[in-house]
Amino acid sequence: MNERTLAYLRGRFGDYYRGTEVETPPDGDAREWGYVPWTAGPGETYVRHNSLLGMGDLTDFLVRERPRHVYFSAGRYDEPAEETMDDKGWQSSDLIFDLDADHLPNTSPEDSYADHLSACKDALYRLLDFLRDDFSFDDMHLVFSGSRGYHVHVRDENIQTLDSDARRDIVDYVRGIGLEFDAVVTEETVDGTVGRESPASNRYLPTDAGWGKRIQQKLESMMADIGEMDEDEAITALQQYDGVGQKKAETAYQFAQNRFVEIEQGNLSAHNVFENLARTFATEVVAEQNAQIDEPVSTDTNRLIRLPGSLHGGSALAVTPIPADDLDGFDPLVDALPETFRGHDIAIDVTDGGVIELGGDSFTLEEGVHSVPEYVGTFLMARGRAEKGKE
Repeated sequence: MNERTLAYLRGRFGDYYRGTEVETPPDGDAREWGYVPWTAGPGETYVRHNSLLGMGDLTDFLVRERPRHVYFSAGRYDEPAEETMDDKGWQSSDLIFDLDADHLPNTSPEDSYADHLSACKDALYRLLDFLRDDFSFDDMHLVFSGSRGYHVHVRDENIQTLDSDARRDIVDYVRGIGLEFDAVVTEETVDGTVGRESPASNRYLPTDAGWGKRIQQKLESMMADIGEMDEDEAITALQQYDGVGQKKAETAYQFAQNRFVEIEQGNLSAHNVFENLARTFATEVVAEQNAQIDEPVSTDTNRLIRLPGSLHGGSALAVTPIPADDLDGFDPLVDALPETFRGHDIAIDVTDGGVIELGGDSFTLEEGVHSVPEYVGTFLMARGRAEKGKE
């Protein structure tokens, strides 16, 4: 990034902060603050161990310093400006989840930026299913990271004082790490069993929440498809699974035709073929439905995370809070474009051309000088794909 580009971006970031009210997070005075200034040359200078008391009013600080990146800590401290964690005096921490397209196994470098963000949004929905349905978290705040993913800030009171090991347990759960099939199965006593001295018990996959529900839904969906097949086709399909021979396949097909309610109830004891299938599906379900979060972010009680409302210095997009009801319609390539950068064109010298999708439009730019909407120019300059051209 040359001096002209650096000066332009720093100036326009300042203009953004002059016209934007960035909210301070709860208990901002008790949090550590960090930022990255605009500096020439390779690499970045990371300034941390700041407090709001030392920085002054947040808006004044942002307008004055015009930082490239801004962060605040998940943790709250007695003395947030102290340089060692022991001296800070930890009080509590939000639980932070970070989803980044770079960490998703179903994306590749050849995918477009829009495709990466779409895959990351799908992963966000899976994560929210865990946090809402399995953990019943209520105080959650969704944020577009400003670059390649999303953050979720959980501020429920009952997680604030969890240590790193307890947070690791939550991480392992949403990732499906160490999931044991028998641990998700429940047993229910069946009274009045004829010809037995003691009551029998049925094994069930839960149908309300948890990994058991996800496995049960996979089983139910597959058996619904089996029920739509003719018998020979269904038996052939079922025999592809380990432990399912001719007779078990025939029995399973009859259940799909006549006793589907047993499958809907998650009753594995209806016939052992269903437990065979459910065990097989467990691994697939974990692979398909786990929340592929950046694990160290969630386990670190001292983690610094991007400030919602600030600008991301690697994209010039806004780190955008998203009301939960607005998530379906949220498009980061439209909704995270700062108004400051809309409405006029600038000259840039493109050094890394290609297709850019922003603001609901697609731009194909070859290397060389172009006049483009400013939000396209700032995006490419911030990503190191263009320099500021002479006007």
